[in-house]
This record gives sequence, structure tokens and C-alpha cells, in this order.
Amino acid sequence: MSTATTKTARRQTLDPLDLVGIDQLLSGDERAVRSTVRAMCAELVDPFVADWYERGTIDDVRELVRSLGRGGLLGMHLEGYGCAGMSAVDYGLACLELEASDSGLRSLVSVQGSLAMFAIHQWGSPEHKDEWLPRMAAGDAVGCFGLTEPDSGSDPASMRTRARQDGDDWVIDGRKMWITNGSIADVAVVWAGTDDGIRGFVVPTTSPGFSAPLIKHKMSLRASVTSELVLDGVRVPASAAFPEVRGLRGPLSCLNEARYGILWGSLGAARSSLHAALEYASTREQFGRPISSFQLTQQKLVDMSIELSKGALLALTIGRAKDDGRLDPVQVSVGKLNNVRSALEICRTSRTILGANGISLEYPVMRHMNNLESVLTYEGTSEMHTLIVGQAMTGRSAFA
Repeated sequence: MSTATTKTARRQTLDPLDLVGIDQLLSGDERAVRSTVRAMCAELVDPFVADWYERGTIDDVRELVRSLGRGGLLGMHLEGYGCAGMSAVDYGLACLELEASDSGLRSLVSVQGSLAMFAIHQWGSPEHKDEWLPRMAAGDAVGCFGLTEPDSGSDPASMRTRARQDGDDWVIDGRKMWITNGSIADVAVVWAGTDDGIRGFVVPTTSPGFSAPLIKHKMSLRASVTSELVLDGVRVPASAAFPEVRGLRGPLSCLNEARYGILWGSLGAARSSLHAALEYASTREQFGRPISSFQLTQQKLVDMSIELSKGALLALTIGRAKDDGRLDPVQVSVGKLNNVRSALEICRTSRTILGANGISLEYPVMRHMNNLESVLTYEGTSEMHTLIVGQAMTGRSAFA
């Protein structure tokens, strides 16, 4: 075989969704995790998700959660208590595959594992961990995370929810807003102001005075349960409080775990949209030939593929740092800021390639694009992450 023929054969093996060969940087075990999660999504989610999105509801969501638990995806990066204890990169790859199906699915898993379960695993008492973590890992119990409020988003220190001591109990009053899993949750991790600073509480959702009305009329994350939490004189025992952590250190540590999953997950939405655009461009004909043969379409496809590869390299670098114990939270902000912005632009550009068909649920692009508008905002807006990175670069805070 000639040298020219060999080079041609090599070019033909390139994956248009991974032009720089990031796949080769993964171990065999990591690729196996990715393949397993992709197969689960193909069976449990992909055939149904467009319908769920259109109707704004997930059929038999509790059974879906149990299936995810049986697959080892809930709290998969945590140790013990029935959790899989897998690496940060494994978890990131799982988030990517989950969000390639739908951001709402990845949100369900993120809130369960990186917010509610992580909070209990990191800050809970031994009794909290024994009571909730094995059931949550199995998918037999669902958790939610109550931090954001109607008037307190980017500034959680201004939260109005309060917990006061009454004898041996705590009494909690307040409202939480935009809470994923809230209406189906068995347990809520609720953050509230106290005379001793902000504290976290493990609140069973059967507690009198607790309710979680469903938020409807969403145009994004429609295949996801989003709720308000209402706490009217909810009484819990003293043991419900996290014993040690005070202040924003507790909730922010949990948010950083969720943000890590997002910087991977958003790439899944981008990959799915780029794949749809590439396939469509190869079959859609205008002026007597496929639109993939036109220069402007090729420029869009190339730019999107490059941005996807850059985002994946960034995610893998951050994941390796996390596994090595050398990750700085600012680096997570860099990843979340860059990858969600890039993913959203990939989805928007993919939509232009599909033309009017791009707004149809027959294709995943508009669904991913709408979902990423929420992902851009939650777990820290682009503005907040920009200022976090800016402060790290300059040593000066621009938050106030």
C-alpha cells in the first residue's frame, strides 16, 4: 500500500464528532462506562423523550429513577452506602451521555447524586447517611436540594428561609424555587438561616407543613420535574440539622459538584445537535446537491466540531485534576462557563442547518437548545462564573 493510500485510509477513520481523537485519551474502562450509559439511555429515554418534552411530563418517573439506580448512576462518584465509587471522569462521561438524551435527565441524576446525596454524604450525620444514602443510590428514594428562592438566586446569602429552635426541635419557614425533583422527592436538603448562620437540614417530604407544588408552563427542561418548595412551620428534630457545617461553605460545596457534571453534560447536548445537523446536511438537497457540499455549511460544521473537541479536552483536563485531588473550584467555573456557552452556540448553529425543520421535535436540536437556556442559568449564571474567574485572574472582587 502506498503512503498516499495509507494516509487516505487514516483520514477515513476520523470521527467527525471527535476529529482530534479525544476518545484515545480515555481508558478502556472509561469507554465501557460511556457505552453502558449510552445503551441505557437508548433503551430507557431516547424513544420517549420527545413525547415527554412535548407533554411536559415523564411517564412513570419513579420507575425511571429505579432503573437509573439499578444501573449504578445515582451517586456513582460517591463511596460506600451502595454507591458505585467511580472516578470523576467516569461520572463526567455518564453526564455527557445522559444529557445527549436530554438535559432534564442529566438534571435528575445531578440533583440526586451531586446535590442531595453529596450533601448528605459530605455533611450529614452517620444516621442521615445510613437512613437515606442506600435508598437513594438504589433509586428507591428521591432527593431534592432546596437553596434557590424566589428572591434569592445568585445571592444565596440573602435567603429568607429561616429555621428557629423550639425546644428540642427546629421549625422551618420559607420558600424555595426552581427545585428539580421537588414534587417526587422523599427527602429534601433544605438550607435555611439560623441564629448560628446558614445551616442545612434533612427534611422528609412527608413532614406536616411541607409541600412541593409542580411548576408548569415551562418552555425549557420540560422533561424534568421542577417544583416550588413550601415550608410552613415544618417541624423537624434537632437531629435533622447537619451537625458541623455552617455558612455558605456547605451549599457551595454541593453546587461545585453539580457544576462539574454540567461542564461535561452540556457537551452531550452539543454532540447530539451536531450529529443531527451533520446527518441532515448529508441528505438534504438544494440546488441539486446535498447542502453539506456548500462552503458555508461546511464552515458551520467545522466550527462546531472544533468547539466540541475543545470543550471535551477542557472537561477531560478538569476531570483528571479532580481525580488527582488538585482541582481548584475556579477551574470548574471555567469549564461551566465555556462549555455551556459553546454548547448553546452549537445548538443554535445546528438549528440553522436544519432550517425550519430545526424547530421540530422530530429532531433533538430545538429541545436541546431550549434546555441549555436553563443550564446556562442554573448552578451559577454566566455572569457569576465570569466574575469568579475574573477575581481569580486579577485578585479583585467585582461582585459588589
